[in-house]
Amino acid sequence: MDAQGRGRAGDIDPADQWVLNPHTGEYELRLTPSAPQSGVPGPRRSAPSPSRSGVPSGRTTTPVAPGRGVPPPRRRRGAPPEEPLPGRRGRRPVKKKSSAKKALLWTGGTMAFVLVAAAGGGYLYIRHLNGNITSVSDDGASTGGFQTDKAINILLIGTDKRTGKGNDSYGDKDSVGHADTTILLHVSKDRTNATALSIPRDLIVDVPDCPTTQEDGTTKVIAGTDNVRFNTSLGQDERTPSCTVRTVTELTGIQADNFMVADFNAVKTLTTAVGGVEVCLGKDIDDEDSKLKLSKGKHTISGEDALAFVRTRHSVGFGGDLSRIGLQQQFLSALMRKLKSNDTLTNPAKMLKLAEAGTKALTVDSQLDSIGKLKDLGLELGKLNVKNLTFTTVPVVDNPAEKVKATVVLNDATAPTVFDMIKNDVSFTEVKKKASASKNAEAAEAAARLKGTKSAASEVRVRILNGGAAAGSAQAELEYLQNEEGVLKSENAGNADVSLAKTTLEYAPDQADQARRLAAIMGLSGSALKPGKSVTNSQGLPTMTLTLGKDFKGAGVSFTTATKAPEGVQQSTADKVECAK
Repeated sequence: MDAQGRGRAGDIDPADQWVLNPHTGEYELRLTPSAPQSGVPGPRRSAPSPSRSGVPSGRTTTPVAPGRGVPPPRRRRGAPPEEPLPGRRGRRPVKKKSSAKKALLWTGGTMAFVLVAAAGGGYLYIRHLNGNITSVSDDGASTGGFQTDKAINILLIGTDKRTGKGNDSYGDKDSVGHADTTILLHVSKDRTNATALSIPRDLIVDVPDCPTTQEDGTTKVIAGTDNVRFNTSLGQDERTPSCTVRTVTELTGIQADNFMVADFNAVKTLTTAVGGVEVCLGKDIDDEDSKLKLSKGKHTISGEDALAFVRTRHSVGFGGDLSRIGLQQQFLSALMRKLKSNDTLTNPAKMLKLAEAGTKALTVDSQLDSIGKLKDLGLELGKLNVKNLTFTTVPVVDNPAEKVKATVVLNDATAPTVFDMIKNDVSFTEVKKKASASKNAEAAEAAARLKGTKSAASEVRVRILNGGAAAGSAQAELEYLQNEEGVLKSENAGNADVSLAKTTLEYAPDQADQARRLAAIMGLSGSALKPGKSVTNSQGLPTMTLTLGKDFKGAGVSFTTATKAPEGVQQSTADKVECAK
């Protein structure tokens, strides 16, 4: 039975059972039975189970009289109005607390593009949707799951495996399911902005060793390989999505909180569920490989056409994978706009279709294995404004080791800055920040510490402690300061008594000019400077104390975080309509 037929009762469409709540202004799915059959598929009833005491439960179901706290079916247009029940004429309906679980309508989460796609409905519907979800272990590769009070990093993986009906002619017929399309989605801590970072499948990387959970519960370590295409981090040698997570962490320094995997069917079913998405072409395209044939201009595409669109590469740009990434980003922006539109959010039938499509199309990690968890994630993502969602790509250059260019390598001049901006939760778009007066005052005070005269590097006297950085960091930074920056009056003081998240520099009032010089050399912010007191060094002289925290990135690496993307880094925002060329 199809989705439209399932759950009909007395020729009532499930979508008709979504009712506008005048108190909240939102639609609700009324699931309390007022007819012999529920308006949405409910969980199958299991045999009665004994109570905890071992005695069969005495709970019974009391029939509810029509009109007593149960909303009647919606009257169809043109039908005569029903007479009120005896004893109720002219009186306001009395609100009665129902023991039935109330319907859950989740609209804020539809912003999650191919992530969650409106996975909500009703409590009776949730068990049905939970049965759609496929989950696999993260094998300890992730952080253990997103948190509502922190920035969120989700790894989205699209495979080239030919799973699903009608996909026999797509992709590599012998593929084991490589990471064909990979996007690291970073959502800022304050939810004002997000960055979707595409990772080229042909990027040369080192795939690390990957502990992987087997079907029998044991763990097998799949050996890593160096200097291979990024897409081999999944599928090759039986690697699972957790191995792709580890590879991304090693590549970018960013550890994902969760991951989601989609195959060809995800694009087809999700676009069909929302009624298609609008894309734009700057020229006519007739691609034999992807089977995309569209004229120049705007088109609303779904299903097979949508899949062909995101797979096209030979007919756009330079005809390679990087050109296809741009096309995919345009498509995801269009899908984002459609999911956020009122046409989707206020359409209960579309919401139900999205719930079905989203839960069937995705494989998630074991931390997202229920509708409740997906809903929580979706609500966080739903706070975003599409104008502050930036799509960008890992900066790369052609592989210099190849005569015939087929792969790419990191652009060492710009890639580290892009990774650093994401790690430090820096927006790629201009976002108006809401700051309290106290925070503004603190920021102004910290900035003031950097203003003033600076002593010569040769006059800076400092001792260096390791307070959470990698082993050997204090000695490495000492050698850098002495040999590269001329800070000769410095010494390694060993390990600090405490571990710090961030690096600090403590100094006495009469050492402020020295502190400003060292801050300029190291790129320390004003908040890292801690006015206090000096200590006596090994020579009996007053000295400042530099304590390297967990944020120390290496000797000579500046602590200053970029506030905008490097020049030349490709980027676009989800609110803009761009035409593929």
